[in-house]
Formats: sequence, structure tokens, C-alpha cells
Amino acid sequence: MFDWLMWFTRMDNSKPLALILFFGAFCGVLIYVFADQRRSQRLESYKNIPLDDDEPVQPDAAPAERHPQSRKVMDNE
Repeated sequence: MFDWLMWFTRMDNSKPLALILFFGAFCGVLIYVFADQRRSQRLESYKNIPLDDDEPVQPDAAPAERHPQSRKVMDNE
């Protein structure tokens, strides 16, 4: 009755099946991401998010103005 389940237990059968399933999922993700031009541009803009939060350091500013957190720590001591 459950002989078809025994087919999955053999590594000769389950490895190619898993490869086909994962490859299909991978192709589905690629189609989802790059099929719509607006979505593609929006996702591409997200790659710079980690770099956008850094403020440029002004070399002519006083040390207290450059690092306000370090000054705050010194005030609490």
C-alpha cells in the first residue's frame, strides 16, 4: 500500500527529486525578483542601505562635534 513512500527512502531517487525541486524554487525566485522592472529597481536600491546611515566626517569640526556619543559618555562619568 505504501510502497511508493519507500521510493523516496532510496537516495538514488530522492537526490534528483530534491535537485529538481530546489532548482525550480531558485528559478521561481529569480523570475519573481527580475520579472517586474519596478521591483527590480527597488530591490537594487536596497543594496546601499547599510552605507546610507553613515554621516560624513567633517575634518574642520571640533572633536566634541565629531563624536557626540563619546562626549555624552564623558559627561556621565
